[in-house]
Amino acid sequence: MLDYALIFLIIALIAGFFGFRGVASTSKSIAKILFGIFLVFFLLSLIFGRA
Repeated sequence: MLDYALIFLIIALIAGFFGFRGVASTSKSIAKILFGIFLVFFLLSLIFGRA
């Protein structure tokens, strides 16, 4: 899942560089959501993995 977040972040950076603001903002939003989900799953695995 972190891979997808990084891919969307790269797409957002490239789209922002070339001036495609709609694509850049959409990709940035998707990357933020995926990264947030990744962090939640990571923290849950840290908490419940030790039990």
